[in-house]
This record gives sequence, structure tokens and C-alpha cells, in this order.
Amino acid sequence: MPKILAPLVLALTLPVLAGSPTDPRPGTVVRASEVAGLLSKGDVDAVSARFSPQMAAALPAEKFRQVWNALPAQLGALKSLGAPVVRTEGGVESAWVPAAFENAVVSLRIIFDAEGRLAGLRILPGPPPAEWSPAPYADPSKAVEREVTVGSGDWALPGTLTLPGAGAGPFPALVLVHGSGPQDRDETVGGTKVFRDLAGGLAARGIAVLRYEKRTRAHGARMKGLSLTVKEEVVDDALAAAALLRAQPGIDPGRVALLGHSLGGMLAPRIAAADGRLAGIAIVAGNARPLDVLAAEQVDYLAAIGAATKEHVEALKAETAKIRALDPGKPPAAGTLYLGAPPAYWLDLAAYDPVASVRGVKVPILVLAGGRDYQVTAKDFETWRAALSSRPDATFRLLPKLNHLLVEGEGASTPAEYERPGHVSAEVVETVAAWALALPGRTAR
Repeated sequence: MPKILAPLVLALTLPVLAGSPTDPRPGTVVRASEVAGLLSKGDVDAVSARFSPQMAAALPAEKFRQVWNALPAQLGALKSLGAPVVRTEGGVESAWVPAAFENAVVSLRIIFDAEGRLAGLRILPGPPPAEWSPAPYADPSKAVEREVTVGSGDWALPGTLTLPGAGAGPFPALVLVHGSGPQDRDETVGGTKVFRDLAGGLAARGIAVLRYEKRTRAHGARMKGLSLTVKEEVVDDALAAAALLRAQPGIDPGRVALLGHSLGGMLAPRIAAADGRLAGIAIVAGNARPLDVLAAEQVDYLAAIGAATKEHVEALKAETAKIRALDPGKPPAAGTLYLGAPPAYWLDLAAYDPVASVRGVKVPILVLAGGRDYQVTAKDFETWRAALSSRPDATFRLLPKLNHLLVEGEGASTPAEYERPGHVSAEVVETVAAWALALPGRTAR
């Protein structure tokens, strides 16, 4: 795929992150068709005029014109723009428009805000994604789902408990804890639903699974401006989810464990220490090193493969330098954010040592990672393994073909890869299932 696509994807992602709608909006197909019609005529200024304020700030009209007009030099002449198809991912509705150039087919992913303004535009390789369907290993006939509420009061969260369809239990069970960002209960990222795949696959193998909306997704509007830390973002709700799961009919309360993905994996030892009753923790693609260190590594990697510009690298590294320089005794001005999070968030993480914490976890531990993961790399996997090298109850699996979303692939992983439809590897499901089924029970504290 021509290198122009990767930096374009990164550049046009920014408005999406700045504020996209969370509910389907009427007229998406009509609006997307209008945008496609303008682009097919080369009227990029008319498209820019439809930008939301966030989009216009992140992608000025002149820059958008330059990027769009440069595409034919890379892909050949534009032959046609097809009819939009609508897909909803994580509650966000977007229109996908197939674009046939002389040498390649790409897709425009278009998002509109509540006022109908163009709030996101990405150019991604390949045709629009197919509708999501369950993975072959997640047979819906082998599972039963019921809606539950995690926590109570102002921060109560909607969740889904997936139970094995065969047998009366009591079943071993897992709480799934999300990675960074305002994730939905399925942990939908592009074309993959990480937690939905895990829930279906594990339930078909005799393990109950609880997944829930992340607080920053369910209550994001009310949380703006708060001095948020990972305690409120992740830890408190994971503890409430574990307590809820232990109280459910058909669940063995002594065999409730936790699986944390990405940031959730990093925080799994902290959650286990606060809970005191978990039967085990699974650290899946979880970082053992600080997030600001990983962010700098990620942008260097993206620059090396042509997926980030020099400006992106410099801007991100300037932000990470500010994070490392934070002083609890000298708080910055109210409302200051670094990489989208307040200073309290970064100071909380800086005070947490996941490696030291995991050594104090006295229950079985599974560490699983992907060899193609550029977000949390083999360095983190080896750090966990070194910390737990003397533990006979620690299990380690590095699966060479997996990316950060636990999807198999070949070659260097890229951001565009995440947009393609994919499923969590069956090997991940089998590994986690074997580990969870073998967990010894714990008595009440």
C-alpha cells in the first residue's frame, strides 16, 4: 500500500477523537453521498466548509486540499466513488464510501456530529468492512447472556454477563477490564470486538464472562473537568464487577478471576491487591512500563513505517516530556490536559509500579502477548516474565502472529490493520480457557 495512506490515516483520525457522536444519526447516507459527490468533482473546498470546528482545527482546508490532491500521484487517477454503507462500531455510526483509484481501492470512513457537520474523515486501504459476525469458535447456541448493572448510584454501568449454555454450574468466571480510552463493553476497536469475541469463545468452553461499559464511555460527559485518576477510570469499577460476579447465581465465587487487556493488564496486579479474593489474573497485552514511555516508542515506530510525520513525533514527545516533568507539589493550571488526561491521572500512574505490585500477587498469573504488537511490545512481556521467573504458578505465552488486538496477521502491524474486520485468535481463547478452568478455588476472606 502506498506510504501516503498511513500518514493520511493518522492526520484525519484527530477530528474523530475530538468528539464524535455516540448514537446513530439520521441522514448519514445522504450526507456521505453529498460529500462523495463533491470529492468526485474535485470540490474539496466545499467539503472543508462542512467540517466541524474540531475537524477544521485539526485539518485546515489548505492541508486537506493538499492531501486529497496528492492521492492520484500515489494511487493513480480516481475512477469512481461508490455508494456509502453504514456501520456502527462501539455506538459510533460512520459511513464507508468505496473509492476506486486506477491502482488501488480504498475506503473513506466518514463521521458526522449531532449537527450533521463532518467530524471525521479517514482514508483506509481496501473496501468497506463487512458486517460484524461472531467468530467461528463463539457459537451463540452455546451461551446465554443477561444484562446486569455494575456498581450503583451515579456511576452505575450497564454490562453483559455471558454464561455457558450447557450445565447448571457453578462456573468459573472472568471479569474483563478494558484498555485505554472510553471503551464499550465489547472493547470495539476498528473492525475487532475483543471482549465480545472472548466472551463468546470462553462461554462455549464452560467459563462465564462479565463485560461492561467503561465509566469514561457511559458517563463521559459528566466526567469532563474532573481530576480523574485510574482509580476512578478503571480500578473502582473492576472491583465492583468482581463483587457482582461473585454474587451471581451459577457462578463459583471462589473461582472468579480477572483478565485485563492493555491498560487493564497493567492495572490487574493493583486490582488484585485491592480485591483480595480473585482466583487469578490474566495480563493480556499489558504494559509493564509507563504509558508515556510506550507512547514515545509507538510514535517512533509509526514514523519508521511511514504512518506518522515528523510533526506528530515532535508534538507527542513534547507532551510526554511534560508528563515526566509533573511535580505533585506544583500542579499546573486547572483544566490542563496531557495526551487527553489531567495531571492527576499521570501522577497516579507514576506512583504505581506494576512490576513490584505483581510480585505481591499470590494467585496464578497468565501473561499473554502478541509478537506483532507495536503498542505493548515484547519488552513488556519479558519484563513481566523476569519479575515472575521464580513463580511456578505463572504461565507465559508470546504468540508471534498477534497484534495488539490479539488478531493474527503477517508482517509489520499498522494502524490501518485495526480497521479491517478481525477476530481474536482462537489460540488466545484456548489458552485463556485452559488457564481459567485449571484455577484452584479460593475460600472467602
